[in-house]
Amino acid sequence: MDKHVEVSVLLQIYGKLLTEKQYKVINDYYNNDLSLSEIAENLKISRQGVRDIILKGEDKLFEYEEKLAIMKKGQLQEKQIQIILTQLDEIKEGSSDKKVEKILNEIQKELKVLA
Repeated sequence: MDKHVEVSVLLQIYGKLLTEKQYKVINDYYNNDLSLSEIAENLKISRQGVRDIILKGEDKLFEYEEKLAIMKKGQLQEKQIQIILTQLDEIKEGSSDKKVEKILNEIQKELKVLA
């Protein structure tokens, strides 16, 4: 996964565990596409100060993920759901029973909500 996307996802998961300033700076940098200079100007601090906040915040996000693995578990769950959906499609194609097909459609609908 691209680091930019990974940090953005981690920020969604663990962002509330960061300081308010870390959250704002990382969100502006990764999600709002602001440059270091733009963020520095908005906060009236140096570019280096912004970079330090980003690096410390990223370290925290990766540390939280290493300990809690919420993103990893979520990705694994999505893969498993896709495998199950594929298997359900195969069962539906091999079945001529309308009742079975209806049940499988219901299951697929519920699993798609989770994916």
